[in-house]
Amino acid sequence: MVMDVHGRDLRYFVGVAEELHFTRAAERLFLSQPALSKQIRMLERQLGAPLFERDSRGVRLTPVGTALLPHARRTLAAWAAAEEAVERAKAEQQATLVVGMSTSPGRGGLLPAIRSRFTAACAHAQVRLRQVGWEDATAGLADGTSDVAYVWLPLPDPDRYRWLVVAAEPRLVALPETHPLAVRETVDFADLLDEPFLALPESTGELRDYWLALDARGGRPARIGAEIAGTEETYEALVDGRGVCLVATGNAPLLTLGGVVTRPVTGVSPSRLAVAWRADDRRDLVRHYVLAARQVAEKSAEQVAAGKSGPAGE
Repeated sequence: MVMDVHGRDLRYFVGVAEELHFTRAAERLFLSQPALSKQIRMLERQLGAPLFERDSRGVRLTPVGTALLPHARRTLAAWAAAEEAVERAKAEQQATLVVGMSTSPGRGGLLPAIRSRFTAACAHAQVRLRQVGWEDATAGLADGTSDVAYVWLPLPDPDRYRWLVVAAEPRLVALPETHPLAVRETVDFADLLDEPFLALPESTGELRDYWLALDARGGRPARIGAEIAGTEETYEALVDGRGVCLVATGNAPLLTLGGVVTRPVTGVSPSRLAVAWRADDRRDLVRHYVLAARQVAEKSAEQVAAGKSGPAGE
């Protein structure tokens, strides 16, 4: 026997089965009592057996009704869970993903390539780019104002986050074009140990230490010429001769605007730009953005290995 029972009919049945009283069940279901009785009779005809016994003593479940009740409850519970999942998915599709960054990722079309893949998977989602000051090394992840972020490693409090490296670049030294070392094609980091350095704010913790290259100083402390919290501040400090600084290759064009040059540095490790997210954030929008970033990073790596150039990921 093939049965096509609606969820509404099961709701009406469960309501009467739990109340064992048609009038109370009708009030609970926001129906009139005659309408509820009619729906139950139609369900009984469809099933080919009575579900309730009705007499002067009240309403009781029949053996068929008793057999149906647990299955009806499970079906309604499963449908309620399905409705919740659908609404959650709809909300995520229509939601906005906030992408934090301290400087534009640039780098051969990296950002638009990731965004293109993300929007293909989440067509109804909106992406909002958020510029965050250099005081926050997490680019908004720490305080929840960004959902994912482009950050430089290492991150402070790393156990709170997960990340995917999307670009590894040599570090250069930026210095005034009048600096004695500016005439060299390459600068050894050992020749920079006595130079005053421009430093990130202390709030950036390990990231400040990284851009001062403390691990390459053999225990010698860095001389701090000035603190910097943005690209313009850095450029002005370089032009004024207040210090030198290390910079990722991809960010060099932001500083070499006149009066400042960059040179390759030996003796320091490459910089690593990553897409990061909070470790406990398992939302689909975040997962899809990370997947898009992974696909673009992998394709870019393949292009580099093959000696090709061009926009990453596309």
